[in-house]
Amino acid sequence: MTTSRCCEHCDGPMPITARRHARFCKSACRAAAHRAARTIPAELTSRPRWVRRTSRKVPVTVGGAVASSTDPASWSSYRDAARSTAGAGLGFVLDGDGVVCLDLDHCVDDEGTVAGWARNVLDAADGTWVEVSASGDGLHVWGYGELPHGRRITVGGGSVELYGDGRYIAVTGRTFDGTPRRLGDLQHVIDSLL
Repeated sequence: MTTSRCCEHCDGPMPITARRHARFCKSACRAAAHRAARTIPAELTSRPRWVRRTSRKVPVTVGGAVASSTDPASWSSYRDAARSTAGAGLGFVLDGDGVVCLDLDHCVDDEGTVAGWARNVLDAADGTWVEVSASGDGLHVWGYGELPHGRRITVGGGSVELYGDGRYIAVTGRTFDGTPRRLGDLQHVIDSLL
């Protein structure tokens, strides 16, 4: 399968002169990606539920074939996924084991200011890891909770997607605002949103 050649860190195009197995468009992106990898909580990196993703967020295996968020045979360890050059970045599969992700869409402006509706969610989710999404203007709030199926809801004019099973989330490893590198309990946040 052919995937577009994009920088794994910034999703920008790879230079024409880049080697075939290059993963980053410049040394600054390579350094930033390696720093980011050290910020992903062990609760995620220890689980063998990693995939690669294309720049269009299609999940692929470490070998480049199409992956599935419901087929464990297409998932890998974090180590293998991080070393792979397939696609444009990493993704983590949610399989209903209690790890959940709240996806706050388009909530960070160009100056880095968080929209009020999203700030309320972040304040309620204090004590858990939050990362900046691949788009750069959204946030992923990672934690533990019970969520029988995914939902998209509107909160104060913004959009929140809640996922716990049968989905994969593009992972950047770019920790937001110094949040802790661990997963906290999000059940009270989920309950209040639903």
